[in-house]
Amino acid sequence: MGLLITLLFLSPFFLLSPPSAAELNTTRRALAGAANCNIFRGKWVYDASYPLYDFSTCPFIDDQFNCLKYRRPDRNYLKYRWQPFSCNLARFNGLNFLERMRGKKIMFVGDSLSLNMWESLSCMIHAGVPKARTLIVRTEGLSQLTFLDYGVKLLLYHTLYLVDMENQKAGRVLKLDSIRSGNAWLGMDVLIFNTWHWWTHTGGSQPYSEEVSAFETSDALGTDKLDEVSRRVEGREWNEPTRSCKSETQPYFGLRYPASTPQAALVVNKVLSRIKKPVYLLDITLLSQYRKDAHPTFYSTHSGLDCSHWCLPGLPDTWNQLLYTALVG
Repeated sequence: MGLLITLLFLSPFFLLSPPSAAELNTTRRALAGAANCNIFRGKWVYDASYPLYDFSTCPFIDDQFNCLKYRRPDRNYLKYRWQPFSCNLARFNGLNFLERMRGKKIMFVGDSLSLNMWESLSCMIHAGVPKARTLIVRTEGLSQLTFLDYGVKLLLYHTLYLVDMENQKAGRVLKLDSIRSGNAWLGMDVLIFNTWHWWTHTGGSQPYSEEVSAFETSDALGTDKLDEVSRRVEGREWNEPTRSCKSETQPYFGLRYPASTPQAALVVNKVLSRIKKPVYLLDITLLSQYRKDAHPTFYSTHSGLDCSHWCLPGLPDTWNQLLYTALVG
């Protein structure tokens, strides 16, 4: 029986893994938590022991996420830990992760947000076993980090839309029922998908021709329309319309986030409700929206103001903390 876990923040992440019955039960308990605990509803609290790793000793951070290397002056954004209202999360343990995942292949599939999360997990593991032998191979479209002493492979497959895109007379057309690149995902023990971020782009980056909005669909996918909404991290989301992420140094601390639920979250929930196999949602939407302070802004090699990605160390470490909870309980 396959296990599908969905991680969602503006850009959905999907985790697909074929567990044993015991692992499935463990994951059910971890994700559902105790009946009275929702690990995705809580608050950000200051924790002097954070971050979980030192940017200067992790060899896996790209410059586009390396805010401290590019002299971000404030440091408080590094010190926040996610605290569920009704329970506590176990601190991430890199050695335990490797022991539990020994011999397994874990692949992230998606765009630069997948890269953000893949590098975060790599750094978190490295901090726990800094002397472990590693081998990293990065090629166009596919990167692989292997922890040689444990046989654990963390892979990253770069794809913007997951599905295939073809040039046709109508223009560039997304084939929603075709995933030829999926052959590269075969043999993985854990698959973590991420998409939607690029679906909101307009102009020359649109995933279909500007003259004809030509999507080819199959009956299995249904006829729901994808609402194209270009959302950025803007002050209007937290009731300060004159601000943007560039000036933020603290999370949003209110109990109710002013912005509405992203359209992507509504679509994903609707689709997941129809899936017959066990599906679990790691709903990181709200906890991520609160972190208006955690973007690279201008402290990276990214061209212009970056309110889409996240500094490392930073928010993606919490995504991986919840992934850790899902995988090892």
